[in-house]
Amino acid sequence: MTTPPRKIVHVDMDAFYASVEQRDDPSLRGRPVVVAWKGARSVVCAASYEARRFGVRSAMPAMRAERLCPQAVFVPPDFTRYKAVSRQVREIFARHTDLIEPLSLDEAYLDVSTPKSGLSSATAVAEAIRAAIRAETRLTASAGVAPNKFLAKIASDFRKPDGLFVVRPHEALGFLSPLPVERLPGVGKVMHGKLAELRIATVADLRAFDAAQLERRFGRYGRRLHELSFGIDERPVTPHQPTLQVSCEDTLERDLPLDELAPHIERLAEKTWAAHQREESERHRVARSAVLKLKTADFHVLTRTVTPAERPSSARQLAGIACALRARVTLPPRTRYRLVGVGLAGFIDVDSADAQPELFGEAAR
Repeated sequence: MTTPPRKIVHVDMDAFYASVEQRDDPSLRGRPVVVAWKGARSVVCAASYEARRFGVRSAMPAMRAERLCPQAVFVPPDFTRYKAVSRQVREIFARHTDLIEPLSLDEAYLDVSTPKSGLSSATAVAEAIRAAIRAETRLTASAGVAPNKFLAKIASDFRKPDGLFVVRPHEALGFLSPLPVERLPGVGKVMHGKLAELRIATVADLRAFDAAQLERRFGRYGRRLHELSFGIDERPVTPHQPTLQVSCEDTLERDLPLDELAPHIERLAEKTWAAHQREESERHRVARSAVLKLKTADFHVLTRTVTPAERPSSARQLAGIACALRARVTLPPRTRYRLVGVGLAGFIDVDSADAQPELFGEAAR
């Protein structure tokens, strides 16, 4: 006996923050909108489709976005409003299933294998959700329907904006084969270059490559890539659990030595702290530990974690602690790093933290 394939829907709001701004301010409709604070250290939170035509993208430095699109309207983010709309959207999801895994304010996986709304198919569920979002929030969402999370996420991007794309189980291999390998999760510029050296340009090329050789070159990630090329992804949809870690990471435009990472660590600390502050569900929890994650140019990943006597209480403190963690990296000074991440971990309830200050003694690994 074989287990029936799951029916997964990935819903992704279209240019969410920018679309909320355009909805609420009619003067912004049809104009290139960039949701960001202006300034040398600011990054783009979101860009409307009008701004994207000029090459503006999320996570881009705001100054670069301004150069690419001088006529853009910069709007400071209002996360209170965005969270309110996100709650509306999740209420719509909950009419159809309790198996909802939010990825962020604007996207989520839904397992609708047995929809409680009684609709006949996952496609019908996705259509109903998109129609309700349009009617109740005056915004649009794109959706992908597939037998697993990996395929559903790729599918949701296929007909953006305001689109629906379905990948049925027997269509998975044909759907994936012509896609460029950079469409796979984790394949950024550097990994794309390494795969190109192996003459791997498409998912079909990857599928035909020897799995053992991929694993020898790239470790477990090589094996994972080979599985994805066959559309294999057994991860279940996991409803929201208390946060274990809040983090932000970036792949750098060029590999850098350890002593040049401070500006990137400081920027990511600000983003991590802001993300933690935005998490309504974590409002009554505090983080005891700071985490520094690094990935070397040859894809070796290392993390350093510390639980200081005084827990981080601001982005500046988090940045200082994370920068100091570089001293615990013992790789040769010539080592260069392609990715940096900063995180908060060791969350406990505020009441617990206040009642047990001795928990915050020095500990590190």
